[in-house]
Formats: sequence, C-alpha cells, structure tokens
Amino acid sequence: MEFTLDAPRLDGPDSTLTRVLTADPDPDVRDILDTACRLEGWQALPAPDGASVLERLRTDRPHVVLTELALPDMDGLALLGRIHAEFPDVPVMVLAGDDRRRHRIGCLAAGADDYVAKPFNLEEVMLRLKCILRRSAATEPRPVTRLVVGDLELDEESREVSRAGVDVHLTDTEFRLLRYLMSNPRRVLSKTQILQQVWSYDFDGRPSIVELYISYLRRKLGHEFAPLIHTVRGVGYVLKAG
Repeated sequence: MEFTLDAPRLDGPDSTLTRVLTADPDPDVRDILDTACRLEGWQALPAPDGASVLERLRTDRPHVVLTELALPDMDGLALLGRIHAEFPDVPVMVLAGDDRRRHRIGCLAAGADDYVAKPFNLEEVMLRLKCILRRSAATEPRPVTRLVVGDLELDEESREVSRAGVDVHLTDTEFRLLRYLMSNPRRVLSKTQILQQVWSYDFDGRPSIVELYISYLRRKLGHEFAPLIHTVRGVGYVLKAG
C-alpha cells in the first residue's frame, strides 16, 4: 500500500477532547493515522478490528470514527450498520480499497458520512475529517462528560474529580494528565505519548516531568486505596481498577 506523506505538518489547536477512533488491521496504517491525529492536537483511539471499534465507541465516546472496511472479524457494511444504529450521532469516515461507484454508494447508504479509497493522501484524509467534525459539530461539549474507572470519577465539564465519593483537588496539569489516563483505561501509555498529549509537542521537557506528575496524582488519589496508576517498567504507565 502506498501513502503520500509529503503533506505539510498540520498544526492545530490543543483540543484533547477531540477523540478520533482509527480502525485498521494494519498497525503501520494505524500508526500513520494516529500520528497525524496527534499533530492536530486530537486524541487518537486505535482499534484493530470491529469488536474493538464497538468497545471503544461504548467506553471512550469518540467524536468521529475513521475505519477501514476490511476488518478481520466483521463485515464492513455490517459494522457501519451497527455504528449507525447504536451511535447515530457519531460520524464515520470509511477507508477502503474498492473505489467502485456501487461500493461507495453502498457504504454511504449503510451510514458512512464520507468515503476515501486506498491508497490515500494523508493531507486529504485529515482535511475531510475536519469537514466532518465541522458539519456534525462533534467538537462541541457533549451532555455526558463523565469518565469513570473503578471508584474514580472525572467530570470533563465541571472539572470535578472524586475517588470513592471524596473530592480530589487537582491542578490544571494534573487534571489533564488524569483525563488522558482515564480516557485510555487498561492501555499502557509511554512517557513520550503522555508528554505529547498532556504537555504538547512544544514542551521542551524530559520524561522525568511525567514521573513527577504521576507521583503527584498517586498521592492525591490516596495511598489508603488500591492503586489505580500502575508502572509498566521500561514502557510507561497504565490506569486500571483491580
């Protein structure tokens, strides 16, 4: 598969609340799409198959789905139908190797909002995603803004955090770090990923700043409770209950 990667860097505002679910069985394609999303200041939510797409839709509430149709465990049109039926407010952009007019019409009829054939131009894909987000107003705050992992709750709109019903007072940076961890439960995040998402690409820091703020969060979340933030030695951190 060929990709046009000579497009200019797409610098956008820091909008960590804009979540893009990127589904493709090819990890190289996911990496390319995820990198492009992060350069926009968006949070990429990768998924390798249809079951993962539906699970991430339920748990992570993405603002838009960017998916390949040829997934290993589910027919692409069936997946579009499931998304359209269960999550009618979430727009879907399809990437597919079949550029026949009949196939495009079938995808649009099944609920897709846009369709791009492979091999694709990365800049075009990102511009089309922006158009979808503008049309759907998907970047506006949603009525449901609460993230929950075990007994830990975070409200994105009110910026309130509590653990076992007890309020937890966080600085702005601590809040953004916890929100990123809670938006990716059970997913191991490297220090580099955390730096890029929480402190942005322009932050001239070292991984030690991540270690420092993780220690702050652990202390504020309470040593008397079971730990939620776990260290994966040599890799990074993962937030999970139990």
